[in-house]
Formats: sequence, structure tokens, C-alpha cells
Amino acid sequence: MSDDTRFVVSRSSLTTANVPRANIVAVMAFVSPVALGVLASFLLWNPIGLIVGVILGFLAAQAPKVAKQWESAVVLRLGKYIGLRGPGLFWIIPFVDTIAAWVDQRVITTSFAAEETLTSDTVPVNVDAVLFWMVYDPEKAALEVQDYPQAVSWAAQTALRDIIGRTFLTDLLRGRERIEEELQKLIDERSNPWGVTVQSVEMRDVIIPAALQDAMSREAQAAREKQARIILAQAEVEIASMFDTASESYQDNPTALHLRAMNMLYEGLKEKGALMLVPSTAVESMGMGGLIGAAALRQRKLTGAEGLPEDPE
Repeated sequence: MSDDTRFVVSRSSLTTANVPRANIVAVMAFVSPVALGVLASFLLWNPIGLIVGVILGFLAAQAPKVAKQWESAVVLRLGKYIGLRGPGLFWIIPFVDTIAAWVDQRVITTSFAAEETLTSDTVPVNVDAVLFWMVYDPEKAALEVQDYPQAVSWAAQTALRDIIGRTFLTDLLRGRERIEEELQKLIDERSNPWGVTVQSVEMRDVIIPAALQDAMSREAQAAREKQARIILAQAEVEIASMFDTASESYQDNPTALHLRAMNMLYEGLKEKGALMLVPSTAVESMGMGGLIGAAALRQRKLTGAEGLPEDPE
């Protein structure tokens, strides 16, 4: 099987042909006539009793069948469907009735993939998905389709390739939930005539070419840088607007402006070794010469104190 048509069914044999299945009732049905035949042969000193007992035991052992709790047996009589049997013990007519299939009605998982499939914008992608499904009508599953597990797997894969072919790459990467719902609906429509219903579909992985991954990474990085620059520009606009409002408040209140200037100078010089550049116009208009000189003298004293060696004790 080629790589682009692979699928895996969780249980390898979901539909079993009419093969013998041993059970305790069949064993007892075989042992009882054989034991009676042995007893008859011993009493009559004739092997015919043993032969008859083996034949009757073999026929009796074909009649009882046991179906597991999750199974349904499809019974045919002379090739014609007569009904479903199970779970539990049931009887058939040996060599007249046959069990065409043992249908498992539990939830079944099937892994399937679409490899090197082109999206709507001609990008090759590999998609892995898991299908959860179950048989709700064993009669249809046995009579309407030859091999329903394989049919469901092929239907899932063709539906996945169909949806990928009409979906853009960005939608495939970002809208997984929508695609999974659409895929489930499409597979369900195809498999319902076979007595199969799809419970859910989950996409495990979407693999794109490495070169495209690098390009998308660079595009995302450029978009983030652009957004960062836009946010910085908006902040500058807001700061300028606030400065404009502040200037209107300080225009008629020189005392407040002077206090604000002193606070700015203090904040700038309170760190050791800091250098503060003050325009000469601000020094002349606000009378900050003495304040700056005092601050510079204090800064020099602090710097000189740090440079002197400590006195020995």
C-alpha cells in the first residue's frame, strides 16, 4: 500500500467469518454423546456405539454459540438472512445455519492520513487524524458492504483529502474545530447506509514544508515588530498630549513649574554618579543656578567621600 493511502484500524479483525469458536456448552454437548457411546460400546462389546456417539457429539457441538456482550452474530439459513443473535448463548441448526459475521458494536478507533495533499492555495501538507466510530446496525454492516472497517477507512481518507483541497492553509491551521466538524459530517453521510455512525474526528497533526515554516515564522516576527512600533508611536502621541495639557497648567503658575523642575532635578541627581543636563534658559528663567550648584557640590562631596580610604581603627 502506498504512503498516501495508509490507514490503521485499532482491531485487526472486526468481522469474522464462520469459523469455530469454542465454548463450554459446545464442549459439554460433544463430551456427553461420546461418553454415552463409550459406555454403550463397553457394554455391548461393539465399536458402533462409540462411532455413533462421536458423530452425534460432533453435530451437537455445532449448535450452541456464545456471543460476547458487545457482539452481534449475523445468522444465515441456507444463505438467507434470518436475523441477529446475541449477546449470550443461542442455538443454530448445524450445517443449515451459518454465522456470516460477528459484528463488534463497541467504539472503534481508526487512524488515517492524507500525505502531500494540496490545499486551496496550492501548499502541500501532511495531515494525520483519528476517527471514532461504531456500528449501530449490524444487519446493514454485514449485508450492505463487503468489508465495512476498510470501507469506513477509505471514506474517511477521501473525505479528508476533499476538505483539504478546498481549504486555505491558514484556515486549516487555525480552524481545526470547524474542519473536524465538517469532516465528521461528511464521513457520517457516506457511512450511514452501511449501518455505521461517526462519533468524532480529531486531527492529530498538520505538517507543512520546512521552508514554508521559516517564511511563516519570519512573517509572524515582522508582524510583532510592526505592532510593537505602532504601540510605541501611540504612547508617544499620548505623552505629547499630556505634555501639552501640563504646559497649559504651568503657563499661569510659575511656582508649580519651579517645584516641578526642582523635583526633576532631585530625581536625576539622587543616584550616585548621575549626570544631569539642564538647558541654560531653564536656569535663567527659573532661578535654578543656586539649586544646581548646591546639588553639584553635594554630589562632589559624595564622590570624594567614596574615593577616600577608610581610617584604620
